[in-house]
Amino acid sequence: MQFYKDGFRGGNPDVKQAAPNRRNRGVNEPLPEKVDVLIAGTGPAGLCLAAQLAQFPAIETMILERMATNIIKGKADGINTRTMEMFQAFGFADKVKRETYWVNQTAFWMPDPANPQHIKRVGRVQDVADDSSEMPHILINQARLHELFLEVMRNSPSRLEPDYGWEVVGLTVDPTTDDHPVTVTIKDATGVNWGATRTVRANYVVGCDGAHSAVRKAIGGVLHGDAANQAWGVMDILANTDFPDVRQKCLISSANEGNVLILPREGGYVFRMYVELDKLKDGEKAASKKFTQDDMIAAANRIIRPYSIDVKEIVWWSIYDIGHSITDKFDDVGDDATRNPRVFTAGDACHTHSPKAGQGMNVSMQDTFNLGWKLVHVLQGRADASLLRTYSKERLTEARRLVETDHEWSRIMSAPTTQAEREGKEEPRIIRQFKQNLEFTGGTAVKYDVSILVDRGTHQALAKGEPVGRRFHSAPVVRLSDAKQMQLGHVAQADARWRIYAFAGKGDSSNPGSAIHRLADWLETDPQSPVVKHTRPGEDIDAVIDFRAVFQQTFDQLAYEHMPSLLKPKTGRLGLQDHEKVFCVDHKGLGDIFDMRGINRETGCMVVVRPDQYVAHVLPLDGYAELSAFFAGVLR
Repeated sequence: MQFYKDGFRGGNPDVKQAAPNRRNRGVNEPLPEKVDVLIAGTGPAGLCLAAQLAQFPAIETMILERMATNIIKGKADGINTRTMEMFQAFGFADKVKRETYWVNQTAFWMPDPANPQHIKRVGRVQDVADDSSEMPHILINQARLHELFLEVMRNSPSRLEPDYGWEVVGLTVDPTTDDHPVTVTIKDATGVNWGATRTVRANYVVGCDGAHSAVRKAIGGVLHGDAANQAWGVMDILANTDFPDVRQKCLISSANEGNVLILPREGGYVFRMYVELDKLKDGEKAASKKFTQDDMIAAANRIIRPYSIDVKEIVWWSIYDIGHSITDKFDDVGDDATRNPRVFTAGDACHTHSPKAGQGMNVSMQDTFNLGWKLVHVLQGRADASLLRTYSKERLTEARRLVETDHEWSRIMSAPTTQAEREGKEEPRIIRQFKQNLEFTGGTAVKYDVSILVDRGTHQALAKGEPVGRRFHSAPVVRLSDAKQMQLGHVAQADARWRIYAFAGKGDSSNPGSAIHRLADWLETDPQSPVVKHTRPGEDIDAVIDFRAVFQQTFDQLAYEHMPSLLKPKTGRLGLQDHEKVFCVDHKGLGDIFDMRGINRETGCMVVVRPDQYVAHVLPLDGYAELSAFFAGVLR
């Protein structure tokens, strides 16, 4: 974390300097008449987007929520490793790691062949594969996650806060104008002017308003899907039990009573149970069964015999139907090539699924992490509005994969065990499927297709472990200036900047004339350089493209004074030198990034990474023309 660039300020460095002329947010202050971006809904998707946009006070952002306050309990709780990598970019990953439950092992329980009415542990699987990510898979109360995003927003230059008690009830788009063409009708949902309506004009609207999304309906989006005709209950409880694995994630299948999923939660005492309750007829809803808390507890005790649970307090509970659905378009234009999108949907507004795979909240946040930097680029005039078409293209593909995988997982989890599985003659299907799904459930299986934002991978052989289209896979390095061990990926912040990581070839120590030195000099001075072309007068040289270098030597074998000026830029109001751009291999045994990520040691390479941490391009260190052409296709 870097601060004091624009002068010393005491206090919490997470609290940014407040921007002038920001909106007054008192109780009696009027709502704005026009905004750049209006976000409907303060769930994880909406808050993830708002936290990004809040860092840009020149972009007027408004986020609405029909509830009167933030939630305090319940809802989703699983955060995969990919989302934790994203949290690092927002600056609160360490806080999350300290507070939360880490899922290290998943235990599987099935009927005991010697006594099928009792369950028996049949296996354990490491929940996060080695070197799949430097981050853990964690469980956290969704309300606490909201608080962390809200804190980022409050500490931002714009001091962004939600407008609670308002909901979107309709919108129209005027395609004949570029001046705030979306007119949004909002209704007072909880305030003293109950039912009163207002209109707000926006340049862009993002519907993060759940499965019954008014924004989706306003643009003609329809959720298509199916139901599994299965009722489940979920409860967060404080309880005592003789079940030995209660502090491990557990998937439990009984012979005749159904299934239970146990998820320990933060704090050491609370845990969540998903409990299978009853099959449903076609068209029947779980709500019609009138299940109670007692029904869930009784079913859980039947399923986990010979063990039992003594519930002391139920923190939160709900009954739900298993279903999977997806909308046919994520924006208001779909396949219409005559105009660019103005309205988007994200999260449950465009895809819903069973909670048990633990992907919904993660995919929802990744939706808006994908969209946020694109909105910033377009609203700042750095990219053409056609860039926004890539949101639907990229995220619709991933949503379909989510629904397909979740559908298969739900089917297998609810299927009865076979005789061979119970007798230990074959590995249970649920364990096999769990192992196959590890990359997917970790969030690291996402691979974006070739587009203006993703190269074909012509030079992929130069960095085999950083596949184009996938998220940049971090690895250990040492920072040259202060010999600090760290993860290279942790230099990236949620700040809408691109990254170029230049990996030096064999023997390159950045002496004048070396490949790294030539690249840095070209980036800094040549008229065809994307840094020169896309950085505006008066901006820091790394305002749009952040250039970093990694060397094969250890820190004591390199001379900082030999580094090119682009790796020691002077930025900010005071023109202070940045000492955190140069890295080398870790010398204390955590791993060699060149070996771990398949970087060609002889020639080195460049890895170009998008603002949402996905690899856009791999290039040789002298691939100047290709680098310039790539950025020219994205940036103005």
